[in-house]
Amino acid sequence: MVADEPTFARLMTAAQDGDKAATNVLLSEAGLWLERYFRRRIPPHSIDDLVQDVLIAFYTKRATWDPSRPFLPWLAAIARYRWVDHLRKVYKHESQELMDDDASEDSDEEVIMARVSLDRLFGQLPDRQAEVIEMVKIAGLSIREAAEKTGQSESLVKVNIHRGLKKLATLVEKAE
Repeated sequence: MVADEPTFARLMTAAQDGDKAATNVLLSEAGLWLERYFRRRIPPHSIDDLVQDVLIAFYTKRATWDPSRPFLPWLAAIARYRWVDHLRKVYKHESQELMDDDASEDSDEEVIMARVSLDRLFGQLPDRQAEVIEMVKIAGLSIREAAEKTGQSESLVKVNIHRGLKKLATLVEKAE
């Protein structure tokens, strides 16, 4: 069976009402949908783990789905967030391996020069924009964590990041 939007919505409504059979079918169908979703996004050896990760998140967040809204975009949002988390983890691990393999004084100097250049660019931004870009894009904090640390709303953090990155892009283009 290949579930479509109305089928997913019916199964999810039944699952939210405690129907165990509907929950089992829903998890099975969602798993198949997720495998297709990830097939072109990640290497085949990572698909099963990521699908399981999304299914766990999906199952724990099932009460947040609003029956008046479409199901598949809700599921796709969960999948997209978990996919991004997966990519961060993979690239962080790979970059750490590269740093371990290529550690030298020259690379330390390059890192220092890059940081100085970045600090100069940040100096041309409003403090609140530079601060949240540093927290979220460099330190890896979530939007929520940056909002809590700065006292800004999550929406304002997003706006400041967007505006700051746009200004940084303009500054870099002018420098070239």
